[in-house]
Formats: sequence, C-alpha cells, structure tokens
Amino acid sequence: MDKLKTPLSNVQIELLKLYSTDLSDDDLSELKELLSRFYAQKAIRHADQEWDAKNLSNVVMEEWLNDDQT
Repeated sequence: MDKLKTPLSNVQIELLKLYSTDLSDDDLSELKELLSRFYAQKAIRHADQEWDAKNLSNVVMEEWLNDDQT
C-alpha cells in the first residue's frame, strides 16, 4: 500500500476510529454536543486571554457598542 504523502493528524486518526463505531442517534447527538462545547470553551478561553492582554473592560465594550458607525 502506498504511504500517504500527507500524514493524518492525531484528530483525524481518532475520528477514523470513531467511524468504525456504529453510534446510536442519541450517542451521535451527545458526541456532537461534546465537540461543540469543547470548541466553544476553547473560543471563550482565547477571548478571555485577548480581553486580559488588551486590558479591555466593560466600559470599553460599551463605548464600542455605542460608537456611531455612520
């Protein structure tokens, strides 16, 4: 068998392992929710880091929201 020119990432390998499992509709929904939560939490952590790094505050956010964009 020919070797892949681009090796699979660790997540691709794990997902391929999942493909061999016949999940019920409920389990599939639960897995989708788990992945959604994982990426949402990751995005929130990144946003929090940016917030802190740029010394943002609720006052700044209110100013941005109320800027006249005309």
